[in-house]
Amino acid sequence: MRLWLLLAALIAPCAFGADDAYLADLVARSRALKLAERPEWLKLGHYLPDLIGSGVHSLVDDPEFFTAGPRGKTNPQAELEATLASFYSPVEETTDRQNPQCQLIARRAWLDEQLRFDRQRLPLRECRRFQEWHAALNANSLTVVFASAYVNNPSTMYGHTLLRVDARDQDERTRLLAYTVNFAANTNEREGISFAVKGLFGGYAGTFSVLPYYLKVREYSDLENRDLWEYELAFTRDEVERVVRHAWELLPAYFQYFFFDENCSYHLNALLQVARPELDLTAPFRWWALPVDTVRAITAQPGLVARTVYRPANATIIEARLATLSKEERGIAKNLSLGRAQSAEALSGRPAPRAAAILETSYDYVNYRRATGKKDVPDPAALARELLVARSQVDVGPQKPAIDSGTRPDNAHGTSRASFGAGQRDGQNFQELAFHPTYHEVMDPERGYARGAQIEFFDTIVRRYDDGATRLERFVPVDILSFAPRDDFFQPRSWRVSGGWERSFVRNGSEPLVGFFGGGGGAAWSDRAGHMLFYALGEANFRLNRELDGGYGVGAGGRLGTIVDLTSHWRANAYASGLNYFLGESDQPRRVGLEQRFALGRDSALRFDFERRREADRHFNSGMLSLQLYF
Repeated sequence: MRLWLLLAALIAPCAFGADDAYLADLVARSRALKLAERPEWLKLGHYLPDLIGSGVHSLVDDPEFFTAGPRGKTNPQAELEATLASFYSPVEETTDRQNPQCQLIARRAWLDEQLRFDRQRLPLRECRRFQEWHAALNANSLTVVFASAYVNNPSTMYGHTLLRVDARDQDERTRLLAYTVNFAANTNEREGISFAVKGLFGGYAGTFSVLPYYLKVREYSDLENRDLWEYELAFTRDEVERVVRHAWELLPAYFQYFFFDENCSYHLNALLQVARPELDLTAPFRWWALPVDTVRAITAQPGLVARTVYRPANATIIEARLATLSKEERGIAKNLSLGRAQSAEALSGRPAPRAAAILETSYDYVNYRRATGKKDVPDPAALARELLVARSQVDVGPQKPAIDSGTRPDNAHGTSRASFGAGQRDGQNFQELAFHPTYHEVMDPERGYARGAQIEFFDTIVRRYDDGATRLERFVPVDILSFAPRDDFFQPRSWRVSGGWERSFVRNGSEPLVGFFGGGGGAAWSDRAGHMLFYALGEANFRLNRELDGGYGVGAGGRLGTIVDLTSHWRANAYASGLNYFLGESDQPRRVGLEQRFALGRDSALRFDFERRREADRHFNSGMLSLQLYF
């Protein structure tokens, strides 16, 4: 359709009575003012400098986004002039097509501001479809919403951001009725190897969409148990209008979706920065853009965030309620929520505040299980009503638990880390340089991150030994684990997957880089105070190197450990692991160790590691002290 519009625009000056002289005047003035070089125009076209050379290119991959055809992707001046010409198009608006003035509503508004169109010589279209959509949004302010990490889904393991459009007549009670602008890969896949591979290499088209906020809250807070952070932006009405208009332009367009850089958060920041010429919210993300880092780019702008609101997930609220109950009360709440007891009998003789707290916990837990699809009671809706009726008969106010919002995600430690250390292994001294680009290790300071979760990509370690050898010690493209603690109300699985290359002794006495891929599953448990985490995993591993017997090894085993927060700054992890290789290489590697991390500040820490290790019938110790810097 847009190709037809382009052709119509190009022939319009001759066939439809357009003012050729006025169009030429507009083009001349745009060149004199260098409008195509202005940041406003470059942001509207999503233009970035080329990595090599002095040219630019647009990140928009939809050819129909450009009125100048293929040239528009790399030539902002040509695109600006073709846009001006397209405004003379005679196309009338219908249910399935728009006049370019309406489709390019943000570009038209900005060019009108700069060139002050003569309405007699360039009449402006009414744009009925846009006006109806605009009225439905009724935008008064904008809020960036950050959904915390959800490790069990590759598409959201780093968290997710979206933009909420707050209407003029909404308040906190009606906030769920707002609309959101969301960018995501256009696919029904959300997990699995296929999704990960295509997401890494741009195999999906990414598109913007507008959805009711309550649907996203249900998805994140109710189904995936992800806390939400809302950052209300201090935009003026005009700035809000610029963002809303540009969102309309982007709804039909698509971008190649890349998991690490051109993702939901990057393109959301690109949309937001059209509000002000001086905003540059995408510049820090040339190579990768993590959602929490894009939020940091927003909060780093002086005065851009008006206020921040924390919205705990349903599971977070239930956990806070459970912390106020005794062991006996927890048991009663569990039985009531499963229909195993009658409230009148179970709560007989209890003080009203305690009975209310138990009933509220039971009611929330029933609704939580309903939302997540659990079918362990015959009629959960009827059971929820019974509990609600019973609660209404207890004459005491709501027993709201105190919920610690913790550290805001944008105030947590940096997502990249470099470390410098020295130590000794098997009698040899060494110096070590390590770097991991993203994102969080289980030993890192936890505030602001998901508890018990580790997501590391491209972890790289280089060592120099006293004998003069400098070598790559470890390169692990992916290392993800989830130690999600279990209790009598929640039973998540713990798991790990890891793959890459690391130095390992083999039976011929050498220590080559051995490729490996492994993973496993198990469980983790925490004490009530949350200071200790116990974990146990069963694991399997495959490794590959020509110096192994048969060139490969397949083994299985397990890992046990305890993570303890000795103080708010001091964390320790004592562990033991072992594998038995029964195919290919015959070996029984074992490791016993203690890791300790002492935080010096938000973005710095000292770490001491000690390990006793066995490989290829060789026993040795290693220890290292290192300084870790986050950025």
